Amino acid sequence: MKLLDVEAVLDRDVNIQKADFDCVVLKELDDKGTRYAILSHRWGTEVGYEEMTGLMKMEGRNKSEVTQRDGYQKIIKSCEQAARDGYKWLWIDTCCIDKRSSSELSEAINSMYQWYRNAQVCYAYLHDVDESTFPTHRNNGKFGRSNGWPEWFVRGWTLQELIAPKEVVFFNKNWLPIGNKRRLAPTLQDITGVPFQVLRDGLAAKRLSVAQIMSWAAHRETTRIEDQTYSLLGLFGVNMPMLYGEGRKAFRRLQLEIIRESNDHSIFAWNPRVPRPGSVLAVSPSDFQDCKDIEKVELDEFADKLMEHIEKSKLEDSDNSVPKCGILRTITIRKKRRTHEHKLAELREAARSRQLGTFSVSNAGIQVWLPVIPCRDHFRAILACSDIFGHLVTIDLGSSGSSFDRIFGTTDILKTYPEFQTLYLTHLEASEAFREFALDDRTVSYYGFTRCGTFPREFSGNTISLSSLTNDLILIIYANDNVGSRFAVGLGYYFGQSWVHVTSDEHVQRNGWKDFARRVYNRMWNARAEHARSMPKYPEEGGYERRDNFIKHAHFPRSILAARVVWGRWETYNFKLMIDVEQCPGCCAGPWKWTATSNDRHGLDMPGLMKTAFHSHRLKVDGWWIWLDQCSGQRITLGDYGDYSDGNFRRDGNIYEDMGTLGIATTDSAYYPVVSSVSDSGYTLHRLTSQNGLEVIRYGGHKHPPLYQPKGLSLPANERFVLLLKALSTRLEGKHLVTTVIQSLDVQRVGAGNEGKQTERAPETSKYHPEPDILTSLYTLASPQVWRREPTCTHSKEQIRIIRYVHYALLWCH
Repeated sequence: MKLLDVEAVLDRDVNIQKADFDCVVLKELDDKGTRYAILSHRWGTEVGYEEMTGLMKMEGRNKSEVTQRDGYQKIIKSCEQAARDGYKWLWIDTCCIDKRSSSELSEAINSMYQWYRNAQVCYAYLHDVDESTFPTHRNNGKFGRSNGWPEWFVRGWTLQELIAPKEVVFFNKNWLPIGNKRRLAPTLQDITGVPFQVLRDGLAAKRLSVAQIMSWAAHRETTRIEDQTYSLLGLFGVNMPMLYGEGRKAFRRLQLEIIRESNDHSIFAWNPRVPRPGSVLAVSPSDFQDCKDIEKVELDEFADKLMEHIEKSKLEDSDNSVPKCGILRTITIRKKRRTHEHKLAELREAARSRQLGTFSVSNAGIQVWLPVIPCRDHFRAILACSDIFGHLVTIDLGSSGSSFDRIFGTTDILKTYPEFQTLYLTHLEASEAFREFALDDRTVSYYGFTRCGTFPREFSGNTISLSSLTNDLILIIYANDNVGSRFAVGLGYYFGQSWVHVTSDEHVQRNGWKDFARRVYNRMWNARAEHARSMPKYPEEGGYERRDNFIKHAHFPRSILAARVVWGRWETYNFKLMIDVEQCPGCCAGPWKWTATSNDRHGLDMPGLMKTAFHSHRLKVDGWWIWLDQCSGQRITLGDYGDYSDGNFRRDGNIYEDMGTLGIATTDSAYYPVVSSVSDSGYTLHRLTSQNGLEVIRYGGHKHPPLYQPKGLSLPANERFVLLLKALSTRLEGKHLVTTVIQSLDVQRVGAGNEGKQTERAPETSKYHPEPDILTSLYTLASPQVWRREPTCTHSKEQIRIIRYVHYALLWCH
């Protein structure tokens, strides 16, 4: 990819009249090995590749015209921001692609999702936002031409530019930062329809169907009709050549490419507002606008779903006549029951066939094998995808010679058993199902452990994807060479069951970690079925609450340390793991079985896993509903910790005050609280006028005093703060922590002339206490996972007592 040399661009701009004619501002570099920033924006009067590279050779008037364009100023401002953030390279689509070369343009479009994903940061420039805060509610008066939101949110290309990058920072018209993707995830979900899990953690964060992804693009626009398709390539992980001029045929080609990569039936579940008989493929993403809740049904789930569909729809044999009375009626009913059970068994067996996920394309059409309910002149096909209510989706197909077209508006559907038939519609090869594991191993470094690598294959980042076709298994190896300890966390997928296991190196040797990995891999591979059976079950599988997490523990030989894995499911088939090292609480008789613990899945970014205490009030902080309690009888500040065993919080200290004893500078920005907006609904604060003209928000109805100009402060979630909590875990075991506070003006102490005394950022003091005119009205209490300890094994304690007794008895005898 061609990248802008930030320093060269800025130097050339400063010395525009004196710069060298041969000044090089673009350089070909590898996106995987280069740290660079990237720009996302709405096109206007832009500067192209040829103008950017040939600027110094232009005549004075032409040069002045180029440098005065909004697009050129956008390049300069982007470079300045990149330089402030420490990046030497920047990519901008307007001037980094030579569009005169069709091969370069095609390569860029096919690689663009990867380029945005590999960028360290994406700057999203909202040219039509004047305010210093991100717009959190629809404003048709200001953004009437773009559905009430900034224009950036209705453009086709910006969808992948929002999802792909790890970090997206939004800037207003004046290039002031107004928020980032992770903090604004709930608001962005309301605007775009993209689930906040995807916005925060990427496409792997949620099991997504083709129809769901298509629905995100349903209301987006592009200048060229083909770009509606090309802008979606990266989201589906497919590639295809660019053929500008083909019009809507591009979207048809995209669907065929997706079918070749996936066995997702939801690609046929589109439902246009205006019925359009004909092809089973949609014409444009707008056909999927009502498909945001369509979910893919995996092949191993389809049989049960089909049985439910038959029972719910009361499908049975077409001959349902039964004698009215007598023994003949009894015999007939019994016979029909046996026939019904036999038919269901046949259908269940057929529904498990791999044919259901195997499609092929030919000039005769797209060959599929589906359960269909035959009618007089058409079929009702049952797809392996479900709607918002969990019901299987059906489409109607009418005969058109040797193939079947999509039809609408049929009513004469027979109440008869479905039959599996081969029909010509579209192509799909056998596809895989995947399970995603998101890792959080930030605290293993506290005791000197590092991630050595993975086995048998490598991966980068903190998300691992496992395949169902190979009964997949991957190991993550951690080691501390100074103390000679190693342990492995195994992540597996065995016949539809995801599993996790942790084990330590019982035979410490001098050879490398890969030898240890091979031994553990062979051991876990042979025990896959046992590990899969040992996994705890979730509600639909047998009983725990949905926010329950589970802990497994492995003691290190000849050490007081142990590895601990906290495992929880965050979507139906995706999991989150926290991997930690702790002092062993006395379970040396062997690894623990899975035990339950609780952590919250969603909400504000927190420094590690947390379980929030139930409180009596609820407000939205940065768009997230959080529970809060009212401060009464004691002074509460952010970072307070104390006892909460009886449901009443008793403050023992404050982590910011304790930082000094650990030699940590409290002025370090890594420990600054995060300032948040507060609201009482899905919108921003209601501007109720008080006697001082202040913004007011009420909580708990009118039972409690209102909050004047409230703001939220919460603990930062960066790695350094996570390690700080880990460092405090030994002496703060079992304590609860104040993770969020809501501050507001004390109107009784603020005069009419100084209403604006509240600061806009956290106080830069070591104590982080509010100012005299600021009240801490509400707070959230949580139990950090790293501060929790399981009870000591009583059997192990008794064994240690006996050994100690025998030891001293022998010493006494001698």
